[in-house]
Amino acid sequence: MATDAGNPIPRFPAGFLWGVSTSAHQIEGAADEREASVWDAFTAGPGRVKDGSTAAVACDHYHRYREDVALLAGLGVDAYRFSVSWPRVNSPGGLDFYDRLVDELCAAGVRPVPTLFHWDLPASLDWLERDTAARFADHVSVVAERLGDRVTKWITLNEPAEHTLLGHALGAHAPGKQLLFDALPVAHHQLLAHGLAVRALRAAGAGDIGIANSHGPTWPASKDPADLEAAAFYDVLLNRLFADPVILGAYPEGLGELMPGDVQADLKIIGEPVDWYGINYYAPTRVGAPQGTEIEFGGLTLPAGLPFSVREIEDRPVTDFGWPVVPEGLTELLTGFRDRYGDRLPPIVITENGCSYEGIDDQDRIAYLDGHVRALHAALEAGVDVRGYFVWSLLDNFEWAEGYARRFGLVHVDYTTQKRTPKASYHWFRDVLRAQR
Repeated sequence: MATDAGNPIPRFPAGFLWGVSTSAHQIEGAADEREASVWDAFTAGPGRVKDGSTAAVACDHYHRYREDVALLAGLGVDAYRFSVSWPRVNSPGGLDFYDRLVDELCAAGVRPVPTLFHWDLPASLDWLERDTAARFADHVSVVAERLGDRVTKWITLNEPAEHTLLGHALGAHAPGKQLLFDALPVAHHQLLAHGLAVRALRAAGAGDIGIANSHGPTWPASKDPADLEAAAFYDVLLNRLFADPVILGAYPEGLGELMPGDVQADLKIIGEPVDWYGINYYAPTRVGAPQGTEIEFGGLTLPAGLPFSVREIEDRPVTDFGWPVVPEGLTELLTGFRDRYGDRLPPIVITENGCSYEGIDDQDRIAYLDGHVRALHAALEAGVDVRGYFVWSLLDNFEWAEGYARRFGLVHVDYTTQKRTPKASYHWFRDVLRAQR
């Protein structure tokens, strides 16, 4: 995969926010210094993580955060998106760690951008229960009270779609439930938690609040009516189910009545205005009519009973994870959001974009990021209000059910010695940021 050699990255507007992202469970380690999460219980089960590993140590960021902040400073990013572990906050000294981390970031001139939930639910809680949303709001209030004097940009939840689908519908992620469409209450309770968190943050005097939802274009496998119908259903389920309630304060037609509780009252909370809308983008999905058999897709086994099937996107390079590389899909996604939501769409921040490749001289990652940054600029030129871009990820890390087999980092981590080695992509991104100043 080649970059657009010889042509500099186009200039982005003044004030555009450049950053990198991580999540607590994937990098922190120090699992014995916090209460258990659903991921601790999940990874303890045989066969659930492909290499049999856990995140008990991970990148040991809990003890090495100063070294990692120095890497951020050397990279020259404006902001660092990390997540605050709810189980750690519930444990003695847990908030002290985030207090130290935020101080270190501020001293280095890097803006802290915490995500308040990134899949590591305390093991004692369950998103099937409505009360978990209220408990989350309490957690948010505690964090905001402690960090709100220095944190000026907040993210409520990360990817409730994936946490619902992979963790509760298919059982491929924690907590490992296989509920299929009976997992819909999990989606609703997470969205309710988001709305309650927005209110809790506002009550604490916080502003600049968003959510990080995962989205990608849905491409029908053909123009056959059955394929078009299946693709439309998939798009509603994976995109609009999580965007419409936040942006429009309403569920897509037909889904509201499937949700628990007083849905209309809840939607007034879910639709609390946000200051910006975060999008995690990786690739489009090609979708067709059901094929009546199990499908292997992206490391997952999709059951035969779904009302759609996921097909390969052919004639595209793929990452080491097997994901297709489609930079122009980001432009398509963003212009599609603008067309769908119009003046109801808040400013957008790309809260994750990245790829898994081996090696320290990672030219394929450079090409991937180069293409996606250009695609993002094309969306800006098309009139989409995009305010920031965060690369996933700063460090190689524990990649959930894949264990340590996938490397998304700009920085290579030797998990035996914990040595950090900046990759070629780290130096490339540093140079891009310098040229943007």
